[in-house]
Amino acid sequence: MADAAERADPVTRAVRQPLWGYYAAAALAAAMLLLVGLGALVARGQLFAFDRAIMLAMRESENRRIPEGPMWLKQAMLDVTALGGETVLVVVVLATAGFLVLGRRWLTLGLVLGGTISGSLLVGVFKDLVGRARPVLIDHLVDVWSASFPSGHAANSATVYLTIALILMQIVEQRAARLYLVAVAALLVGAIGVSRVYLGVHFPSDVIAGWSFGTLWALGWWWIGAWTRVRRARAEPGPLSDAAHRPSDRRG
Repeated sequence: MADAAERADPVTRAVRQPLWGYYAAAALAAAMLLLVGLGALVARGQLFAFDRAIMLAMRESENRRIPEGPMWLKQAMLDVTALGGETVLVVVVLATAGFLVLGRRWLTLGLVLGGTISGSLLVGVFKDLVGRARPVLIDHLVDVWSASFPSGHAANSATVYLTIALILMQIVEQRAARLYLVAVAALLVGAIGVSRVYLGVHFPSDVIAGWSFGTLWALGWWWIGAWTRVRRARAEPGPLSDAAHRPSDRRG
C-alpha cells in the first residue's frame, strides 16, 4: 500500500522527507558565517591567525611573490577562479533557465532565478556593509577592485551552483543523479574558493563566509521549493500518469 501511494505521489520522498544532513549543513554554515562575520566586522582589516598561516603557506617561504606548487598550478587556479566570475555564472544561470523553459518546468525556473539573482544581490550588500580591505600579506596574482568580505566568487558560486543543484534535485528521480548534482556543485564551489586564497586576493575567512552564506541561501531555497511542491501535491490528489508527472511544476 505504501509503495503504491509513493508511486502516485508527484513529489519524491527526498522532498517530503529531507535528509538530516541538510539541517546539519545549514546549522554548520550558520555558525561559521556568524563566527567569521562578527570577527570581520569587529576586526575590519585585522588578520585572523589562521588567515595569516594559510596565506603564507600559499607562497614560497623565501619569496612571497612566488606561489607554491608547480608552474602549471597558477594557470589552473586562474582557470578555476574564472568559473566563479560574473560572466560564467550568468551563462550558467541562463543555460539552466533555457533548459527549464524547454521542459516547461515553470516552478523550478522561478526557484532557480529567484534564488540565484537575490543571493548575488545580497552578497554585494554584505561587501559594502563590512568594507573589509583586500589582503596585502602576499602579492595578488589577479586584479581586484571590490571589498574583500565575503568573497564574491565563493559566495556567488555557492549561491548559483548549489541552488541550481538542490532545486534540480527536486525534479530528478534517480538517487545517484541527485547525489551527482550536489557532488559536482560542491567540488566546483570548493575549488573556486581555494583558488581565491591561492591567488592572494582573499583571506581564508572571506572564503569561509562566502561558502557559508551560499550554502545557507541554497538550502533556504531548497526548503521553499520543497514546501511549495508538497503544498501543491496535497492540493492535487489522485494517481498520476507518466504524462502528467509533476503537473504543479509545469503550471504556468
